[in-house]
Amino acid sequence: MAYVLRSAARKGTEILGYGSGRYFHATAYAASKAVPMSRFEQDKFLDYDKMEYNVKLAKDKLGRPLTLSEKILYGHLDNVKNQDIERGVSYLKLRPDRVAMQDATAQMAMLQFISSGLPKVAVPSTIHCDHLIEAQVGGEQDLKRAKDLNKEVYDFLATASSKYGVGFWKPGSGIIHQIVLENYGFPGVLLIGTDSHTPNGGGLGGLCIGVGGADAVDVMADIPWELKCPKVIGVKLTGKLSGWTSPKDIILKVAGILTVKGGTGAIVEYFGPGVDSISCTGMGTICNMGAEIGATTSVFPYNHRMQDYLKATNREGIASLANNYKGLLSSDSNAQYDQLIEINLSELEPHVNGPFTPDLAHPISQLGSTAQEKGWPMDIKVGLIGSCTNSSYEDMGRSASIAKQALEHGVKAKAAFTITPGSEQIRATIERDGMASTLRDIGGVVLANACGPCIGQWDRQDVKKGVKNTIVSSYNRNFTGRNDANPATHAFVTSPELVTALAIAGDLSFNPLTDELTGANGEKFKLDSPYGDELPQAGFDPGQDTYQAPPADSSSVQVQVAPDSNRLQLLSPFDKWNGKDLEDLLVLIKVKGKCTTDHISAAGQWLKFRGHLDNISNNLLIGAVNIENDEMNKVTNQLNGESGGVPDTARYYKAQGKGWVVVGDENYGEGSSREHAALEPRHLGGRAIIVKSFARIHETNLKKQGLLPLTFSDPADYDKIQPTDRISLVGLKELTPGKPVECHIKHQDGSVDKIQLKHTMNEGQITWFRAGSALNRMAEVAGK
Repeated sequence: MAYVLRSAARKGTEILGYGSGRYFHATAYAASKAVPMSRFEQDKFLDYDKMEYNVKLAKDKLGRPLTLSEKILYGHLDNVKNQDIERGVSYLKLRPDRVAMQDATAQMAMLQFISSGLPKVAVPSTIHCDHLIEAQVGGEQDLKRAKDLNKEVYDFLATASSKYGVGFWKPGSGIIHQIVLENYGFPGVLLIGTDSHTPNGGGLGGLCIGVGGADAVDVMADIPWELKCPKVIGVKLTGKLSGWTSPKDIILKVAGILTVKGGTGAIVEYFGPGVDSISCTGMGTICNMGAEIGATTSVFPYNHRMQDYLKATNREGIASLANNYKGLLSSDSNAQYDQLIEINLSELEPHVNGPFTPDLAHPISQLGSTAQEKGWPMDIKVGLIGSCTNSSYEDMGRSASIAKQALEHGVKAKAAFTITPGSEQIRATIERDGMASTLRDIGGVVLANACGPCIGQWDRQDVKKGVKNTIVSSYNRNFTGRNDANPATHAFVTSPELVTALAIAGDLSFNPLTDELTGANGEKFKLDSPYGDELPQAGFDPGQDTYQAPPADSSSVQVQVAPDSNRLQLLSPFDKWNGKDLEDLLVLIKVKGKCTTDHISAAGQWLKFRGHLDNISNNLLIGAVNIENDEMNKVTNQLNGESGGVPDTARYYKAQGKGWVVVGDENYGEGSSREHAALEPRHLGGRAIIVKSFARIHETNLKKQGLLPLTFSDPADYDKIQPTDRISLVGLKELTPGKPVECHIKHQDGSVDKIQLKHTMNEGQITWFRAGSALNRMAEVAGK
């Protein structure tokens, strides 16, 4: 890899960029207008002039108009003059403005950063404690319990933040993406975050991209961040949102069109006259859920709705500066898209998507008949609003307007009902303005400012595991068992206002656009369409101060990890490749059908082990369906013939010195950014993952950890591999970009099938494989 770490003790790590002789200093930028990127980093400034200069160089090189996403990406290139730029082909070397990490992924990211030996992060970075708070009875009690249960982890993250110059948002602050939107996002920003819903920040006109922790470590270590140059999908919006139709319905419609893998390798860019009818936070909702179609990220052009939100969140200086660069913060006329979708918002019907997958789209007028035809449970047990996707002031206001109508007729929710504020600021403001009390009055419970049930942190007691039931939420994902660990729960995603109406009715066939409810007096009434202010008229109430800034001098800060801890574990380097072909690898499991990161490394109760690689590896692939028996977490040990769990079998193979592979289907690794889904198979002796196709983040995570992510040249070859086969990957000494890997499949009868496996590794990524991981490679380079 052609970069050289020159110094660790510096104002900004000094990098030689790919033989260019160019030095980069993270603190050297001085924006011409000197507007701070955030109120928390008064010495880090927006630099639209530099971005505009890079864009001009890129445009001259390409000789064509640029889309908005291209302007932001190419404006952050490490070395524009020497960079190959071809959509879907080139690997870009980028300099992101900042890093954001949530607590579940930050543990491993910070453990990896500690392993790098660097004294400080090189770019503004933050940690947000939002994933480890379990929803039980209510916000205050649940938060107190979480602080007690997770004290060791919170203390580690707080001290590591102080030691290495990272801003720390304490538990109760809110969900990472809402905090980023309120404090750190800005038009034109390039931000990476260790969570797949980082694209939420596209609602403020920036490129915010979900990554694994190892990618975050690169950026924090001042190494150019690598991203395969995305294609660009354009979504032209015409017409105007009105009535029951909300921003959520736009992305639910897009998900139905593109499916869960239709955005893979692409940025989704929204434009057109319909954009101005969407609030800034509504744009955030749309970008947030773009993760469900596999998109690299999503973005909207800068407009007056973003300006209003920036001013409301005390960033008028950023808005004023952005107003001078509107051409930079929008696409060029005649910019070309690789795919174009058009949606007329005036004709768009409210949608409900699900169950079990977020791309199964149903207009509300068709949901009831489809549900009855499919035999889905019609009684709604729980309605859940909030999450990082839909917890804005506007969302809560529109939901409260529906709740208020029901109360006026003496009606409360028939289903259980929960409310998750996205941040302490949102919680405090909806309490002050009476929305929270209105939602409580229909039977709602206000949960902590955290992810809660959206990430599986839900101590659900009303339905036993295995019992079929229906829930509706304003969340983003509805994979099997994701919310409550019950594979029989039919989860549907929709807008907060529609969740509220459905929870009041308690019936999946209820259509508030046409159907009536019965009031306490026996009279029928119809709900009026929802309404909510985009921004609070009295301004936001910031609530409690939950931010911890890193000290100027951290020399006395001690970061401790107890050797006997079951929550935290210092990392040991993975073994290097021995230079030989990988022969007679066992098939740990041949996965049938959808295999998301939830299937590979479950969340919920397992979140507590995110800082302890060995302990969390006990959940490896326990949710994946074994094609051999159609069961989860039950495979045949090919060495002793016994049946056992997937992680137990992997540990047995490792103890016997036998490497193994996983064989999978389409879009393997869909969903979360969690790099644990790559760390665990590497830790337990895996050598390669062989599938029909990968989701973007997971494929990158596998590369970072030294695993071979391989795809069938002919997808039909998936059928050739049996669980009893032995797999050999030959010719690895000649592993080069674009050259297929030869695979020999040795069957029990002694016959051998030879097939070709493709890979997308470039030269630098191949060095990660040879070194054993990207972190190992970083150590090698630093030691030279």
